Amino acid sequence: MSSSEPIMSGNQSLCTHFTFVAFSSLAELQPVLFIVFLTIYLFTVGGNLLIIGLIWGTPSLHTPMYFFLVNLSFLEMCYITSVVPQMLVHLLVEIKTISVGCCAAQMYVFSILGLTECCLLAAMAYDHFVAICHPLHYSFLMDPRVCLKLAVASWTTGVVVESAQTTWIFTLPFCGTGRIQHFFCDIMPVVKLACVDTSHNEIVMFAISVLFIMTPCLLILCSYVRILVTILRIPSATGRSKAFSTCSSHILVVSLFYGTALFTYLQPKAAHTPETDKATTLMYTVVTPALNPVIYTLRNKEVKEAFQRLTLRSTHRQMT
Repeated sequence: MSSSEPIMSGNQSLCTHFTFVAFSSLAELQPVLFIVFLTIYLFTVGGNLLIIGLIWGTPSLHTPMYFFLVNLSFLEMCYITSVVPQMLVHLLVEIKTISVGCCAAQMYVFSILGLTECCLLAAMAYDHFVAICHPLHYSFLMDPRVCLKLAVASWTTGVVVESAQTTWIFTLPFCGTGRIQHFFCDIMPVVKLACVDTSHNEIVMFAISVLFIMTPCLLILCSYVRILVTILRIPSATGRSKAFSTCSSHILVVSLFYGTALFTYLQPKAAHTPETDKATTLMYTVVTPALNPVIYTLRNKEVKEAFQRLTLRSTHRQMT
C-alpha cells in the first residue's frame, strides 16, 4: 500500500494523507503560476522586512502606531509563509499530498495568525481612535505597557481560540479519497472530508467565527465612527485632511482583510464552492499580505521619508 492510501478501521476507510487538487486542471499553467507566486512571496517577505527594518532603525518611528505595524508586518510574513512555500512545491510535483499531521500543523499556524491579525487590526484602530479623539491623553492611554498588553492579548487570543478549534476539527474521522479541493489545509475544505455529520461542529465554528472575527470588526467600526465624528468637527480643511491621512492606510488594509475573511468564514458549508473558496483564499493569503507593504509605504508620509533617508544614505556610501 502506498503512503497516500487510506487505512481501514472497521467498515470505514480512514485517511492518513490528503491530496490537493486545486490546480489539477491547470497542469500547463503550473510553471507560470510557480513563477508568479514565488515573485509575490519574495516581494511580500522583502517588503515586510523593509518596513520592520525602517521602523527599527528610525527613532522617530518608535511610537505605538509603528509598534503595531511591526507586529503586523511580522505576522504577514509568517502568514504567507504558512501557505505559499508548500503551494510552490506542489506546483512542481505531480502528486500533491500532505499527511494529516502536517495538515493539522498548517491549519494551526494559519488560523492562529488569521485571528491574531483580526485582533491586531482592532488594536491599531484603538490607537488611531485615541490619537485623534483624545490627543491630550494619548501618551498616558497608549504608553509602552499598554501597547505591549494589547499585542500580547492579540497573540494570546489567536493561539488559545484557534488551537482549541483546530484540535477539535482533527478529532473528526476523515475518510474516502482524501481529495481537498483547495491548495492548502483551510478549515471548511478539510471539514468537508469528515465522514460523520458535522452540522453541530459547523454551528459551533460559525459561532466562534462570529464572536472572535466580528467582535474585533465591530470594535474597528465603532472606533472609526467616533474618529469620523471627531474629524468632521475639526474646523480647518488641513486638519481634517491630516487626520484622514493618518487612518487611510489602516482602513484600506482592514477593508481588504475583512472583506475576504467575512465572505469566507461566515458562510454556511452549503454555500461554499471550490472556485469561490480558492479565489477568496488567494486574496487574503497571497494578495493582501503583498499589498500591505505597498499600502504602508506609498500612503504613509513618515515611512516614505524614512525610506528616502535610507536610500540617500546608501547612495552616499556607494559614492564615497
